[in-house]
Amino acid sequence: MNAVKSPLPDADLKTVAEALQGALVDLIDLSLVAKQVHWNVVGPRFRSIHLQLDDVVASARTHTDAVAERSSALGVSPDGRAATVASGSGIDTVSQGWIKDADAVGALVAALGAVITRMRDRVAATEDPDPVSQDLLIGITADLEKHHWMFQAENV
Repeated sequence: MNAVKSPLPDADLKTVAEALQGALVDLIDLSLVAKQVHWNVVGPRFRSIHLQLDDVVASARTHTDAVAERSSALGVSPDGRAATVASGSGIDTVSQGWIKDADAVGALVAALGAVITRMRDRVAATEDPDPVSQDLLIGITADLEKHHWMFQAENV
């Protein structure tokens, strides 16, 4: 059932829908990974990293909603179910239990790096078929790159 009709041609819509769905999955998983690390970080830099992780979670959740709503506006039903996220995310799993502050930073640098790489591919893929979606993805990528930079600076 198509409740909303997209203004994009079918071929363009397919490309954009895949890019938005992939972004949605990665952003949901990024928020979950960051929250998992947030709950389990320990060490001398606990407080600053704990708070910094909440910033990533808030950003990822805000961007998740924007991506899902863009998808809906194009007539594509977004899929943020747990099984979809688990099978489609590009982020490696984090270890269970307590995580030392330096390892927590490393985990977030890796997670953000993975998402950023995939987001840049999506930015390129949406350039011609839908500059509006591309613009959304560019803004998200810029925000994630800022978080990536800040976490990298933690372990220099």
